Amino acid sequence: MTFWQGTGLLYWDLWQKYIYQSELEDAFIMKRIKFTGLYAVALTALALPGAHADILGDSWMGFNGGGLDIQDKWKPPVDRKFVRSYEAHPERGFPTLSPKNISPTRNAVKRYARIVRNGGWPNLPKNRKFRTGDTGGMVARLRRRLEISGDLKRGVGYSSVFDSYVERAVKRYQKRNGLTPTGYVDKRTIMSMNVAASARLRQLRINIDRLKSQTRKMPKKFIFVNIPAAHVEAIENGSVVTRHAGVVGKLDRQTPILQSHVSKITFNPYWTVPPTVLRKDLIPKARDYARRGKDIVAEYRFEIFAGGKKLDPKKIDWFSDDVYNYTYRQEPWEENSMGFVKIRFPNKHAVFLHDTPSKRVFGQNFRAESSGCVRVQNIQQLVTWVLQDGKDNRGWTRERVAEIKRSKEQIEAKPNKTVPVHLSYITAWSTPDGFVNFRRDIYNRDSVSASASAY
Repeated sequence: MTFWQGTGLLYWDLWQKYIYQSELEDAFIMKRIKFTGLYAVALTALALPGAHADILGDSWMGFNGGGLDIQDKWKPPVDRKFVRSYEAHPERGFPTLSPKNISPTRNAVKRYARIVRNGGWPNLPKNRKFRTGDTGGMVARLRRRLEISGDLKRGVGYSSVFDSYVERAVKRYQKRNGLTPTGYVDKRTIMSMNVAASARLRQLRINIDRLKSQTRKMPKKFIFVNIPAAHVEAIENGSVVTRHAGVVGKLDRQTPILQSHVSKITFNPYWTVPPTVLRKDLIPKARDYARRGKDIVAEYRFEIFAGGKKLDPKKIDWFSDDVYNYTYRQEPWEENSMGFVKIRFPNKHAVFLHDTPSKRVFGQNFRAESSGCVRVQNIQQLVTWVLQDGKDNRGWTRERVAEIKRSKEQIEAKPNKTVPVHLSYITAWSTPDGFVNFRRDIYNRDSVSASASAY
């Protein structure tokens, strides 16, 4: 090993220690050291013929066979696998609908009223994104925003550096606001941060009334769907047994607010196409298929009825108005739109909870993509819990539910005890740990600010 090779290895080792062992600012130091002479000497020395092969093997950071080909090896700002996993498997946490949240929410109202009196918080530029290692005046503004909302402790770290303290504060803020806690300040996070403090205060005041009215008589065991959060909670004795990612209605096909109870659970169900889906989705798609000489009935396994009589799909004129008067039913199979099970409860809107063959949406942060019904991630767990009553579960285990799914057997079951279902709209609340939560006002039912609905 030559003198320069040895020097390069020494400096490279020091550089790594600074980057990976400094608790102060990992990425910030990386940015600064990257352009120092020390870093340049290390790279130059290691780039000498044979140096990288002797010291680090045949391939490292784009060096290959003695040639210099430096490639960008920095990690992307967001781990997409983490995002999908986090969104599809939410933490249990505290129940959203609970009388224990009323007092903390009152305290949050007082705190946010003080924030408003003191002038609120600064806005951030919409076209900027922030990540660990960034510096400058806009980072100082980001820090100030996080300090005012209580996510960042005042006086820690450097005033204009996006350091590890800021990253942790951003993750805390994101969790409170229903965003994936990546620590990376993307466009959606900035749009959320730019909702005015006065709008957040009004949301807290509106929602404390919702909490009070809906928690006067709380059942011991019930299903709660928070529409803005797109979450489904199984609540028992005041605690969350399981929390599930949900998919709620689109902006033009909104999931309704209602209270009901589980009437029955249908395994491997037929799906009768509702009128809205028929007009807006099925008929347009069937006509597109017909233009291309394809058979939508065969591909999606539909049965078509008129006056209770089954029709021959080959004789249907998809471009006539008669097609709007038929009844369309999809057979039970792995691509059935209901998935393998649906939870039914009496309501005038004809909505229910159900499985879905399309699991991809559960990994998204924004999940208002249904036609009004609520799709439930890991519905097998929820169904098993509904059918158990604590004393005599009649064999309803997750294994039995999984076997019914595999067998394609059509079964209807009823819970042994009444299990209420609450579909509600809660966009702001605080939990007993002092966590003040906000969710986007997806249907603009709070009417406090367009920005509260836009991210």
